[in-house]
Amino acid sequence: MYIVIDIGGTFVKYALMDSSANIVSKGKQPISRTNLTDFESVIFSIIDEHLLYDIKGIAISCPGTIDVDTGMIYNGGSFPFLHEVNLKNKIEKKYDVEVFIENDAKCAALAELWLGSVKDVKNSVVLVLGSGVGGGIIIDGKLHRGVHLSAGEVSYINNEINPQTKEVEYFGLVCSAVEMVRKIAEIKNLEDTTDGKQVFKFIEDNDDEANTIFNKYCLYLAAQILNLSYILDPEIFAIGGGISVQPILIERIQWAIDEIKKANPLHTANPIVIACKFHNDANLYGALYHFFVSKEYSFSS
Repeated sequence: MYIVIDIGGTFVKYALMDSSANIVSKGKQPISRTNLTDFESVIFSIIDEHLLYDIKGIAISCPGTIDVDTGMIYNGGSFPFLHEVNLKNKIEKKYDVEVFIENDAKCAALAELWLGSVKDVKNSVVLVLGSGVGGGIIIDGKLHRGVHLSAGEVSYINNEINPQTKEVEYFGLVCSAVEMVRKIAEIKNLEDTTDGKQVFKFIEDNDDEANTIFNKYCLYLAAQILNLSYILDPEIFAIGGGISVQPILIERIQWAIDEIKKANPLHTANPIVIACKFHNDANLYGALYHFFVSKEYSFSS
């Protein structure tokens, strides 16, 4: 058995998984974003809860730039206090069990490469729509990390720049699924501004206010998919994250691509956009796959 932990901005999800990628059990807990001590106490409590099993290793999906060889975390995403923290070493010393850690969006891409929507696809891009936009780039059937480990960090792509202030508009903020849902929930006076199911019901019922916001969101997303098409020319774009379970999302992204191309006839790219297979569980599967690949590499080297 393996303990697999997916650290998200609000919750940490965890699962007990076997070597065939079957989820034996899973759960989630709120995660502290205030300080390292409280953060670690949540992670350690999850591990403690599963120690009665014969644990062969711990696989972790985590925000931030991750040096997968050393386990060092840089930047930390939603958890700035994780900068230059080696969570891998901390856990290995405390529990005497092997640990491997990978960036959360790259875990999602690995899940889809291993068992999901881009399995056997040579070149692909996986975009994970959440509080920002995570990315994983697959080249020649392998995850591409880049010389500074930041390949796929598409949230930092600039949508536009103000020439006077030099301030930029970030792709990750403009195409935050969480923010899009919140905007629609507020304009429709929903008590729960995170109620994605109700928000998409408004969209599917052709509510004008909801669709105005959703269409703008999809147009921004489509513009960056076209940009990435010219830079990387992948076979497939796979869209993940919680909202990817909504069939209308892929339909509307394709509509947005077509609308941009109609208005801008110089475009020649024809990106193929599909939904990811694993949706919210992608990081769990990808973290486990990263563990297996890393362990095999460590044996061979």
